[in-house]
Amino acid sequence: MKVIICGAGRVGHGIASKLSEENNDVTVIDISPELIKQITTELDVQGLVGHGAHPDVLVRAGIETADMLIAATHLDEVNMVACQVAHSLFGVTTKIARIRANAYLEKAWRDLFANKNMPIDVVISPEIEVARTIMQRVTTPGAFMTVPFADGRIKLLGVRLLPDCPVANTALNQLTELFPDLHAMIVGVKREGRLFVPKGSDQILGGDQIYVVAQTERVKRTLDILGRNEDRGRKVVMIGAGNIGLQVAQQLEEVPGIRVRIIERDKETAEQAALTLKRTVVLHGDGLSRQTLVEAGVREADIALLLSNDDRVNVLAAGLANEAGVRRTLCLVNDRTLDLLKEPLGIDVFIDPRETTISTILGQVRRGRIVAVQTVEEGAAEVIEAIALATSPLVGKAVRELNIPGGVRVAAISRGDSLEFPTGDFVIKAGDHVILFVEKNAVKDVEKMFRVSLDYV
Repeated sequence: MKVIICGAGRVGHGIASKLSEENNDVTVIDISPELIKQITTELDVQGLVGHGAHPDVLVRAGIETADMLIAATHLDEVNMVACQVAHSLFGVTTKIARIRANAYLEKAWRDLFANKNMPIDVVISPEIEVARTIMQRVTTPGAFMTVPFADGRIKLLGVRLLPDCPVANTALNQLTELFPDLHAMIVGVKREGRLFVPKGSDQILGGDQIYVVAQTERVKRTLDILGRNEDRGRKVVMIGAGNIGLQVAQQLEEVPGIRVRIIERDKETAEQAALTLKRTVVLHGDGLSRQTLVEAGVREADIALLLSNDDRVNVLAAGLANEAGVRRTLCLVNDRTLDLLKEPLGIDVFIDPRETTISTILGQVRRGRIVAVQTVEEGAAEVIEAIALATSPLVGKAVRELNIPGGVRVAAISRGDSLEFPTGDFVIKAGDHVILFVEKNAVKDVEKMFRVSLDYV
């Protein structure tokens, strides 16, 4: 696949990295010579210095033979015009644009991005995607990751097992015998820095970081069995009232019983948030000030959400909140070199906006009938939801008879109104939505299984 990416910033770099690893033909455009030099040095991609919305620059990038344009610059208007030019002048099949301003995304203007107006096939808003991710993790406190699949009927959970986990040292096949009606499956385990797909005879251990696919109605029961069924909490302290903070606060206001207080350093931003929000207390102050944190009620808070635009402020404020006794801390971090501070400072969850955006884009890039993708452990694995066509090599065979490569686990099947966690005897039918946990080196093989073509080799 030939893909042109406009923007060599964090998101553009992350997308280019994933696509080039999978041997796609990738060209990246950016007005910054420094960023182009960096991305072409680090990745196997072509780079071009120029304006991503200019037709002559797009031609030099090879737009006339491109299958997809991904416009991920920092300017919404450049992204929109790049998609329009790619459609109107060059007939590019798929156009994806990152749009950040809420003014473009309001329901009243939902027809703006229709083909007859602004021809963008997929609109991605990092702020909305990240706010949704944060809300999922706030409402499922025992998990560090919560992602819905199969129209919300299935959840992917990331759970860190405590040393006193009640089912520690238990083999997976024994868990199935102990809890036959659980409707959940452990699909991935990270232990001592290594992520792998476990076998039925493998045990889970205290300290493991595990990935579980569970029926949504059984999430609470699953977390209880794993020793991580925790109270959601009612008092929230938040730092940062920017686009993401405001989105999260507005959604939290709709949850009965939750009280929110926000600290915002910029006076104008704080005043705007106070006018927009209805039940949230907004304080103008420094989130790194112990006095301001105390005034915001950090000592009585259940959750601290660190959502400012400064990674270092978020990490340090999370440490201060933990010191004051907050039960859970969720921290927005773009710079993953700060991961080393997560455990020393006792931070529960790091949320990377780039990873959230990349997962959404990958759902569009994957070949075949793949409808959703979630990256895990910075791309070490993916959870994929795909539709099995009549021509798929999976259809009509029992799971145990399938030639599934190593590093792949069939986790669940959504068939009409029913949901199955398949045993070896289960037979996949055409039209089934198949949810799989896939290690990085097996992604291409999974794509072949769900390709629209009759040719699978």
